[in-house]
Amino acid sequence: MSDLVGREAPDFTLRNQDGKKVTLSELRGQTLVLVFYPLDWSPVCTDQLNLYQEAIRDFGKQDATLYGVSVDSAFSHKAFQQHLGVEFDLLADFEPKGEVARQYGMYLDDHGTNARGFVVIDADGKVKHSHKSPSPLEIPAPDLILDALVV
Repeated sequence: MSDLVGREAPDFTLRNQDGKKVTLSELRGQTLVLVFYPLDWSPVCTDQLNLYQEAIRDFGKQDATLYGVSVDSAFSHKAFQQHLGVEFDLLADFEPKGEVARQYGMYLDDHGTNARGFVVIDADGKVKHSHKSPSPLEIPAPDLILDALVV
């Protein structure tokens, strides 16, 4: 995972909660934060995304766009996003399951889900920072992400 830092971020195209294709290379010129989480609807994932929604203005002040990524379908993401009221896109790393998470070192084969973690991608498309939580129960705090944005 850390071997990605300083390198070009692996490109991908995933569908968001509305079924729209989101392609990383088309987002060049922006600072992006890919927030990986295991599954929609679990209590810890609900807490994680709620924390990030509470800090969404702080991410905006750093000119960073947040994307949630899990192995759920776009249909599940839509319902989950509406239920939580989160304003950022949720990307479906659904089929092939976890392919993007694997590229970023964020897939847990033994669980069949994503790890909790995040990757900061700078405006030039390079990985600036990568963090994978040591446990699926450990949520990367918004401050940890914000600190990675200013380094």
